[in-house]
Amino acid sequence: MSTESILKDTSIAFLESYLNNASPTGYESEGQKLWMNYLKPYVDTFITDTYGTAVGVINPDAPFKVVIEGHADEISWYVNYITEDGLLYVIRNGGSDHQIAPSKRVHIHTKKGIVKGVFGWPAIHTRLRDKEESPKISNIFIDLGCETKEQVEAMGVHVGCVITYPDEFMILNENKFVCRAIDNRMGGFMIAEVARLLHENKKTLPFGLYIVNSVQEEIGLRGAEMIAQTIKPNVAIVTDVCHDTTTPMIDKKVEGDLKMGKGPVIAYAPAVQNKLRDLIVDTAEANKIPFQRHATSRATGTDTDAFAYSNGGVASALISLPLRYMHTTVEMVHRDDVENVIHLIYESLLKIENNETFSYFK
Repeated sequence: MSTESILKDTSIAFLESYLNNASPTGYESEGQKLWMNYLKPYVDTFITDTYGTAVGVINPDAPFKVVIEGHADEISWYVNYITEDGLLYVIRNGGSDHQIAPSKRVHIHTKKGIVKGVFGWPAIHTRLRDKEESPKISNIFIDLGCETKEQVEAMGVHVGCVITYPDEFMILNENKFVCRAIDNRMGGFMIAEVARLLHENKKTLPFGLYIVNSVQEEIGLRGAEMIAQTIKPNVAIVTDVCHDTTTPMIDKKVEGDLKMGKGPVIAYAPAVQNKLRDLIVDTAEANKIPFQRHATSRATGTDTDAFAYSNGGVASALISLPLRYMHTTVEMVHRDDVENVIHLIYESLLKIENNETFSYFK
């Protein structure tokens, strides 16, 4: 299968709407509805759970179960404190970066709808001191243009409201996708494209395929932990993002040598089952799909860990997408890598037969 035509115009249109929609950890439902609507023609049924993980299923009656997975949530903030003069102080919901916050526009999600605001910051003229402060959780604040706490509350804003950035999707230099929350709604997009290709190419799988878009990864892999217990899969192929280490100020001796545009990244880690990883590597080589390798030491830090150590052990592997500027509003990936991750997962699925393939002692 050639990667030249993997992403259709309709695929890119869905990707743009999916990324532009806010889907903060704990509040993923609207994004999940968009994703399920796109996936619906390509699956037999859906599973959802109490916290919002969504699963499209092909061959739901098959006893052998294979998961392909991404996560749906994006980092965000919570309103933590409202001052008497109407300013908001925040705490993290996931790994939000305090250093990029000053001067950013924000959306505060309330029952009355979106309330707009900005992260304020003192002017440079007032900071020319021997020791100027850096942004940190204790001093970044949001200004809604209000003068009192009562005005803030009248807008529907209260402690616990979730806050997101409104930055939207764009394409740079024809082949770089840029947006907030590419980590990891791009994963949800890629697994949906795998399902589309299986449907359009009329592929029949000898197992049940569970296309899983998990919630709450950004605060500890929680959605994957829950849905793994529900599905009880035999195999799980997870996709997430990793760092493009050619980015300035990243040490390759620490983070590895990875670059966007050079292909999917196949992980080496204790949670990655050796035979499943080897199947993926062999598939990449057989199909001339470029790939990179990454050693992740004790834990991958992704939903791979949650699936691998569930239900007495699930053969699991991780295929990552190289990304620049993780946990900022300008996360960047290469279109070729997106297509090659899709291609690699698709071809790997066609090589899976049954659990005996991954028996450790055979």
